[in-house]
Amino acid sequence: MKDARIDRRLFLRGIGGVAAGVAAATALGACGTGTSRVSSSGGGGKTVVVRDSGGSYGAALQKAIYTPFTQETGISVKVLNLDNAPLLAQIKQGRPQCDLINDSMMSHVKYAGQDALEKLDRDRITSLKSAKIPDNQITDHAIGHSFYGQCIAYRTDAFGGRKPESWADFWDTKAFQGGRAMCSPDGDLPELEFALLADGVPMDKLYPLDVDRAFKVLTRLRSEIKKFWDSGPLPGVLLSRQEVTMSTVWDGRIADLQKQGVPVARQLNGIRRQFSGYAIAKGAANVDAAYQLMDFSLRAESQANLAKAFPSNPSSPLAYEKLTEDERNALAGAPQYYDKGFDTDVDWWLQNEAAVTQRWLEWARG
Repeated sequence: MKDARIDRRLFLRGIGGVAAGVAAATALGACGTGTSRVSSSGGGGKTVVVRDSGGSYGAALQKAIYTPFTQETGISVKVLNLDNAPLLAQIKQGRPQCDLINDSMMSHVKYAGQDALEKLDRDRITSLKSAKIPDNQITDHAIGHSFYGQCIAYRTDAFGGRKPESWADFWDTKAFQGGRAMCSPDGDLPELEFALLADGVPMDKLYPLDVDRAFKVLTRLRSEIKKFWDSGPLPGVLLSRQEVTMSTVWDGRIADLQKQGVPVARQLNGIRRQFSGYAIAKGAANVDAAYQLMDFSLRAESQANLAKAFPSNPSSPLAYEKLTEDERNALAGAPQYYDKGFDTDVDWWLQNEAAVTQRWLEWARG
């Protein structure tokens, strides 16, 4: 499975190569574009094409969103699995092969900067109000539907009954012995925020990030970092094999490990949230249907149904009320956990990611 978060990372590092993307799009157009699934139409012959990343996430979307949407509207949903650079190239050529784009809000900012998205008519998205989508997840070109979080995962049998409570504990290898694993830029944004939190910076004072201070703190832990992970399953593998006792992790990965009997838990204090959302491709062929699918997907009940099928944290606060207590408590977005974390400052990272990534690579090499 190609993870949507890794696909986003590739996009953010390579979106400048539009010329290469044009060539890729041409080649894809000649041989078929990505992987697609088509749901049977309930009548009327209308279709909407949505870009998502496939895999288990795509299967959950099909079950919780696309099939019910078709049953309600009669509009067939075709799914396109395509990397961002070729898709951007298609839009630049004036012939996008998808209508609705499901991607990170960070990627949508990039798209908007390339004039690749339609400006949204909010009056056509009634669920914005009915689902109480937070204002900070509504932009001129995209609407946030969910978030994933990066947090601490640890072995519950490693510390004599103690459990880490903070990023300071993640850095404390005397009190919490054992190796650590952290993310590489091929997996997600460099984890500078966690280093600053470990050094005592309050969550509401993180941005703009003090890069020099963050790297000094990272250096204190460098000898204990046994692996830099670049894919979602890897932290679980390292914890399962007891190669490390703690790792940064995408929060949704922990539940699967626990079901497998691995003695692991998560710590949500200081979790970093990154949102995903919907946008409409500039020049989309099926704009009306794209609005309808976006509106359907943003409903509180739709977001709740997706959360039941995949560890997705809804943006709608009302969605959590439609889940059982156990389902709700499993999600990092549940009301009782939300104040434990912070939202990624997208603007800061867009301005600084390239320089920070280069410095991280040099630091990691020692």
